[in-house]
Amino acid sequence: MPDKGVGFLHNINLSWLDAAAESRLRNEDISSIRNELEQFLEQDLKGDVSRRKTIDVLIGIWYKTASVDQDLHNQALAFYPGIQSNEHIWLHYGLALLYYPFFRQTLAIIGQFARTGEPITRKAIKGRLAGELGHLGSLNRASERIVASLVDWGALVHQKKGNLYIPQLQIFKTNNLDMQSWLLACALSAHPSEQLPLPDLIRLPELFPFQFTVTLDSFRKNTKFIIQKQGMWDIVGLQTLN
Repeated sequence: MPDKGVGFLHNINLSWLDAAAESRLRNEDISSIRNELEQFLEQDLKGDVSRRKTIDVLIGIWYKTASVDQDLHNQALAFYPGIQSNEHIWLHYGLALLYYPFFRQTLAIIGQFARTGEPITRKAIKGRLAGELGHLGSLNRASERIVASLVDWGALVHQKKGNLYIPQLQIFKTNNLDMQSWLLACALSAHPSEQLPLPDLIRLPELFPFQFTVTLDSFRKNTKFIIQKQGMWDIVGLQTLN
């Protein structure tokens, strides 16, 4: 099941996500993954508590997502060895959406700000989150960790003047249409709505850093999706396992 709490309690660097993915490819059991990540992070994170929180987030993304959607988890493991390192972000991002609802909500708010042109600051993000979720005890800290992670990943650029964050719209690209469809499946699975019109799915605000060139034909060929015609709209849903 997804982590229903805030969950995302430490900033996560891309190199750490890669280490988690590679450890998951080598290991089936969670204890081996945890031990490998402990060793990997010793140089970057000296504090035991900080290291534990980081590993918890990484394991949520690259291990526990199997309990949310085994098929999408397995597809991520199959994609990873055959893609370029600059494409890994598609998989890390999709699995994070799948396991951490708070991550999706924070990214959706940032994407909405980007769409309307509102200044993106940590204060504005926290204010919108508090309005939607209430004043959760760890909300402020977790939202800051997500923003710091997005800066490391290249999805946001920190502008010191005004302490603003500049969204990097559609900065992540891939020619792999199957992986584009996979990320959209993760986003739809994580979304409160079970079905969305195809244009709305591709333009979800939480997907603001990604460029999609996938077409309706690609969705029709993908057995993960159900396409239904409702009036003038092609409505996209996900197959559910019996």
